[in-house]
Amino acid sequence: MRKIRVGYLPLYIKLYDDNGQDRSPLVEHMNKLISALNERGLDVYPADELCRTSNEFDRAVQRFNDLNVDAVITQHLAYSPSLESIRALLRLDAPIVVFDTTPDYQVLSLADRKNCIDDDHGIHGVQDMCCMLRKNGKPYTICAGHAFHGNVTDRVVGACRAAAAKRFFNTARIGSVGGSFTGMGDFMIDDERYKNDIGAAVHYMTPEVSRFYLSQVTDGEIDAEIEKDAKTCRFDVKNTENYRQATRSGLAIRKWMEAEKLNCCTVNFLTLDKCGLPKMPFVECCKILERGQGYAGEGDVLTAGLVGALSHVYPDTAFTEMFCPDWEQDLILLSHMGESNPRLANWKPLIADMKFRYNSCGDTVAMYNCYRPGKVVYVNLAPMKDRFTLILTEGEILDVGLIDGAYRRNTQGWFKPCKPVDRFLEEYSYAGGTHHSAMVYGADIDELRVFGKMMGFEVVEIR
Repeated sequence: MRKIRVGYLPLYIKLYDDNGQDRSPLVEHMNKLISALNERGLDVYPADELCRTSNEFDRAVQRFNDLNVDAVITQHLAYSPSLESIRALLRLDAPIVVFDTTPDYQVLSLADRKNCIDDDHGIHGVQDMCCMLRKNGKPYTICAGHAFHGNVTDRVVGACRAAAAKRFFNTARIGSVGGSFTGMGDFMIDDERYKNDIGAAVHYMTPEVSRFYLSQVTDGEIDAEIEKDAKTCRFDVKNTENYRQATRSGLAIRKWMEAEKLNCCTVNFLTLDKCGLPKMPFVECCKILERGQGYAGEGDVLTAGLVGALSHVYPDTAFTEMFCPDWEQDLILLSHMGESNPRLANWKPLIADMKFRYNSCGDTVAMYNCYRPGKVVYVNLAPMKDRFTLILTEGEILDVGLIDGAYRRNTQGWFKPCKPVDRFLEEYSYAGGTHHSAMVYGADIDELRVFGKMMGFEVVEIR
């Protein structure tokens, strides 16, 4: 996973330099903050100078835009008049994360021994700048607190993760194999709206494209792929020819994605034969998720892009659906036909024969696993007529169920939502949630809320 690249914009005021005030303690503190952010996994690119005047802000913003950073962190070392910075800030390509902090944790107890005003008055510069950002319709995220007391530095990093997910979604390139599933309307979005409202572009695997990339797959590559599978999976495959042809289909899709620089994909199992693929490539669909790329089933380009954006910063992300409620235990079975993220398996995944009568390709093979127990955030993106709604809810995958799946051979995860199943399902559907979603291990729901707001989505939390 690529490190998150951020610009760091220190704001200052020329008046203090003209008056000969010593700025070195503030610069030292700024460098400590930059080190703390680097230690937390960010790749920080500071401005070349403390920015005080409009020309200096212009140079810094141009640098950040040229670097294509995922976010820009601002820090007020002192009050800084907003009319010096606002013109440049409005031209920033990346989201703004305001680090509203000061060097001293205590001021009252130090007031009689130190001139704290010189070091700790940047917060009203933040207020001046944020007022102007809001007045001009420029979104921003603000994180306030002392950098070394509490969690504000972690929240800044989290906001930068959200910005990196936003950047991925805004530039996603999504492959569609077989088009959309006829009749499924909830996640449906036309390509023009997707491009205009989010930025993602959809590319289709035509029969000509399919034939070309199938012709590029060699028997040696199929042998090597099956050999890799043998090291990571259990097997119950009787029909080796089906396995080889499914692997051929998967490698053709992989080559297509690599050649076209696609970072997400969706496969419609009903119509992939129309593209000329010999078998439904369920195993490759799982590997797409394992590589940290986006995937969704049944031609769902919207959720594929969402899963890709989340996987970009949270590798332990899966595409899934709510299948069956267990009313007695307040559980929901999460599953899908043959797609899951092997990174999340509680045991070695099983590759096995699958009877398949949904198109002319016939029987295939699939990868099955059970999701490991742990805390998760369930994430859904629903396209409303005039907006998108991002639904977020916390829950837990429990360590229950059969090793090969609820229906003998089926991927499964038993999801314990944050409230009784009946109330949870009601609230989910009142919010307009679709039947395709992402499930993320190790995510902070607050970060995902920031992601939604950065994207301009309506955010609904079920708590």
